[in-house]
Amino acid sequence: MTAKILLGVASLALCACAAPLPVPAFPGPADARIYVVGHGGHTGIVVRKADVPPGLWPELRDFPHAKYLEIGWGDADFYPSPDPGPWTTFKAAFLPTDSVLHVVGINVGVTRYFVANEVVAISLPRAAVASLVVYVHNAYLRSGAGPVAPIGRGLYGDSRFYPARESFHLLRTCNVWAAGALRAAGLPIHDDLTAEGLMAQARALGVVERPASSDATRATQCTAVGFSTSSAMP
Repeated sequence: MTAKILLGVASLALCACAAPLPVPAFPGPADARIYVVGHGGHTGIVVRKADVPPGLWPELRDFPHAKYLEIGWGDADFYPSPDPGPWTTFKAAFLPTDSVLHVVGINVGVTRYFVANEVVAISLPRAAVASLVVYVHNAYLRSGAGPVAPIGRGLYGDSRFYPARESFHLLRTCNVWAAGALRAAGLPIHDDLTAEGLMAQARALGVVERPASSDATRATQCTAVGFSTSSAMP
């Protein structure tokens, strides 16, 4: 109940301070695709590795066999933890904290990989996908031009965590970060603290290639104070 109250208050605050957000326009045919994946309380964004422009996202060298990459973002302690304690949960909810990127290498089709998760496909011009990749590239905590070293194994499959540069807090959650990534691609997406709010916007702009399964059973940690719910993992 406390989590629901906190989420409601935060959502109202987010809406109250939100202003119309401009999005870039990208000419050209919509001949590339991205995917938005629902993980209960968390959302991931998938791009095709071949659509990443040369010179960007050097960390892709860690995924030599991947055809697609899924990206997520969240609190540096809460997100990776299979069982976050009270202090980790408290500070993720109420204090600005360090953040991490979660990157998953996928070597099969997206819907074949995420067998129990909702998957929405959105067609975009290649320049729009490139702009999204720039957003991801700039999210890493970089000290130079070279690739950032991973700081740990990821949650599932061929995945890794990397240090990220922004602070996580109650009004800057994984879903707000993902909304910013989609806006970078020219999509008219507004910030939403909840995964369902973001997925609903994605559905209106794309095609549901796989609906969520009721068999989803494992948890994905992303936001705080119990905001995350269950999700199947490969």
